[in-house]
Amino acid sequence: MSQETESIQTEQLAGESSLAESFPSPETMPAQKGSPEPPAVEDEKGMNFMGHLEEIRSRLIKSVIAVVVATCICTIYADFLVNEILIGPMKRYSSGIVLQNLVPYGQLSLYLQVVVFSGFIISFPFIAWQIWQFIAPGLHEHERKAGRFSILFISLCFFSGIAFGYFVFLPVTLQFFASFGSPLIKNNISIQDYVSFYTGTLLTAGFVFELPFISYVLSKIGLLTPAFMRFYRKHAIVALLIIAAIVTPSTDLVTQLVIGIPMILLYEISILISAHVNRKNAALKS
Repeated sequence: MSQETESIQTEQLAGESSLAESFPSPETMPAQKGSPEPPAVEDEKGMNFMGHLEEIRSRLIKSVIAVVVATCICTIYADFLVNEILIGPMKRYSSGIVLQNLVPYGQLSLYLQVVVFSGFIISFPFIAWQIWQFIAPGLHEHERKAGRFSILFISLCFFSGIAFGYFVFLPVTLQFFASFGSPLIKNNISIQDYVSFYTGTLLTAGFVFELPFISYVLSKIGLLTPAFMRFYRKHAIVALLIIAAIVTPSTDLVTQLVIGIPMILLYEISILISAHVNRKNAALKS
């Protein structure tokens, strides 16, 4: 019996070895030419997210370099920017106010703020172009063509706001500050407070004047219609006057209207822009 059992086991082992040779394991199988490679383990969404982060990083670096270059150029004209551009409105419209420096490094900090702020204003179109370059790959061809005009549009709106803040809003508010109050109290203002008021006023006016561009973008993607803006015109006027009262440093009604009326005019211009964009969208769909 033992000899028969051993012979049977021997025959089973021989059969298993022959089957193993007939069907090799996947590890020992040679790679076939033209066979597809196994899919990568990395997540495609994760790769896209990292790619977007790298793109944002690149655009930010280019924007910072543009601001630095513009700031270096403005450094050459630092005295002119401080004496004529920054302090000029104070000398012309409020001679009764005296600016004073209260800290040892105040004037150094003043010059740095002025040249950096000027560098940002000058490089704003390039920064807007970098933002556009980041979002352009996700748009259609006709949207990319319209976007090239948008860079010019947004820059003109921003510079128009800066000009309005400098030539209209600043003189009115400075004249009000110089004439308000008791003549027995001297108006000695810290230069840092004046710089904060100056830059805040210009930036606020610059971004408020972007209202037509915002209307253009929202109308382009179908989120805003002229009928909607006309229906809520009264509500918008009240809201804009409230905003003007908040951003205006004085309680004088005339001073508030100086910035409130241009904002209302910008709203009316935005309605015209929205109507034009909606007509073009309807023509493309028909």
